[in-house]
Parts: sequence; structure tokens; C-alpha cells
Amino acid sequence: MTEGKGFDPKSTYIHLAHSGAREIAVDERFWPDLISGQTRYPGRLVMSFPMTEDFAHWERHPEGEEVIVMLSGAMDVILDEPGGNRTVRLDSGQAMLVPRNIWHRGVVVEPGEALFVTEGEGTDHRPITEDERRA
Repeated sequence: MTEGKGFDPKSTYIHLAHSGAREIAVDERFWPDLISGQTRYPGRLVMSFPMTEDFAHWERHPEGEEVIVMLSGAMDVILDEPGGNRTVRLDSGQAMLVPRNIWHRGVVVEPGEALFVTEGEGTDHRPITEDERRA
């Protein structure tokens, strides 16, 4: 690990547990193991992603809210709320709090990078329908 040194938050995430923080190296098994529940990270995960493509799915976090910070570029965050979909535009330097248990997805308006602080357990995914892609 790179403790005490600089690192790339796209390939090394931070796990903010109740007992402290630690680095998590990310490989090809990270997301499948996390989504299946095989690996658990109670607390929060901090990560950065290049935002060059729309989210490939909807996601929700039943265990807690998610913070999204646009570091550069722009993204529309679509929230599937009980009264219907709502879109929040995030431009470079803006942030939002995604409510707990609300399905959401991102649509890239201008490629850039985003920082996420999300619950480390219980994330759900569902596919995006063709009608939703066209909307």
C-alpha cells in the first residue's frame, strides 16, 4: 500500500470505517465481490472515477446517502424518486447528496472526473431499459 504517500484514487480507494481509514487496492474482482456481498466494507468508500460514459445501470444505497463531487466536466444525475424522475446537473466544482435508498444514475454531459463517498455495504443495481436510455 501507499500509506503516508500519494496515490491515485481511481485505483486505490479509501475505506472510512468507524475505527479509522485504510487503503483498498482495486482489481478486477473488487466490484463483483462488493456487489455480491462476498466482500464487505462497513462504513464509507471514497473513490474517484473518470466520467467519460453514462452509468451502465441504476444504483441505490439502502444503508446510507452518497456524496458526488464533480471535479471536472459535467454530469446529470437522474434520481428515480417516488413522484417521478428528477435531474440534478452537476458542473465542475459542484456536489450533491444522493438520498439513501433512491435509485440513481449518471449521464455524462461533458467528460471529466467525479469523486464519490458512498456506503460500503448493500449497494443494489438494476439495468437501464432502452426507453430510459432514449429519454
